[in-house]
Amino acid sequence: MKILVVAATFAEVKGIYEHFDCPPAAFMQSPKFDILITGVGMTATAFALGKTLSAQYQLVLNLGIAGSFDYNTNLGSLVQVIEDEFSELGAQTKDSFLTLNELGFGKTVYACSYTGHHSLLNTLPQVKGITVNQVHGNSAAITAMVNRLHPATESMEGAAVFYACEQAAIPCLQVRAISNHVEERNKENWKIGLAIKNLNQWAIEFLLNFTP
Repeated sequence: MKILVVAATFAEVKGIYEHFDCPPAAFMQSPKFDILITGVGMTATAFALGKTLSAQYQLVLNLGIAGSFDYNTNLGSLVQVIEDEFSELGAQTKDSFLTLNELGFGKTVYACSYTGHHSLLNTLPQVKGITVNQVHGNSAAITAMVNRLHPATESMEGAAVFYACEQAAIPCLQVRAISNHVEERNKENWKIGLAIKNLNQWAIEFLLNFTP
């Protein structure tokens, strides 16, 4: 029984590979934890997890960067996403948006299912995220999304990880580092390097001290 660390890209967890002297494989196995690099987006993530999840894992740890809708959140800071939603899954009407729930075809909201305790989690703000195919970069679209769902963060994979883990009945935990504020697209304002550095430092400490 061990942890499966899940990230969309190698760059987001490179520090973990280097600290534990792991070979840079898309699916890296070690005695205490494995690492799965899924590729970017919810489709690639769900497919990779569908092939990999098994009863040997007692926890899936989803790591990555995210954009923050809260402009008071410091870039580089970490959050625990405890609820995540497929924000685009549904149907547009003339004046509104109908979710999959409202259409009667299932649900779009998934949640953290890890019930254990770890001191490193106590320091992280708990937030609601959304999972998107298209990250926001337009002021009108950002305002509409905030008014509709009131998210704190956005990523391209989080809800897919929660979904896959719920289907497999495996506890899941999502921790993300804020690389940018969700605003009109301006890469000069982003702090991806800082976010990845802080995320990897946290994750290394978590993996070193995790006990069932």
